[in-house]
Amino acid sequence: MVATAAFVIGFILIGLAVFFVAMAGGPAGAREQLLHNQSRAGNRANGVIIALVIVVVGLGVPGVVMVVNASDRAASAPGGVDLTSAQEDGRQVFAEQCATCHQLNASNAVGRVGPNLDELRPPAALTLDAIKVGRARGMGQMPAELVEGEDAENVADYVEAVAGRR
Repeated sequence: MVATAAFVIGFILIGLAVFFVAMAGGPAGAREQLLHNQSRAGNRANGVIIALVIVVVGLGVPGVVMVVNASDRAASAPGGVDLTSAQEDGRQVFAEQCATCHQLNASNAVGRVGPNLDELRPPAALTLDAIKVGRARGMGQMPAELVEGEDAENVADYVEAVAGRR
């Protein structure tokens, strides 16, 4: 939201600058009015104002965006699901090990080999079984024990929590 507002405000400022340059008789007319008809102090003031605008736009806008985005949204998944720390770990492991094959909106995974988990909405037990045994007896497209132990449980909990939510 803030980034969009900054983008729009930037274009408005550019438009106003173009408008005022045009009203001053184009670039040559604007240069003539601003630079040649002003005192040395006026030219210095223009330089300071331009430098301030550059600093505000170059540092201020990104700073405001960083402050607004400072609240950690990593714990929140699509559909307003608040993830536990274990599910956050599961999301990380899913991104590393599973996202290349499976589709899952919450991880922006667009794999085409495995099933679409948003449509399947598997319970944690089914996901754990698929991770442990693999599919097609581990000789098929999904190998057995791709993820093990606590990581497997975290992935299964994560998939169950977010699959099918938008």
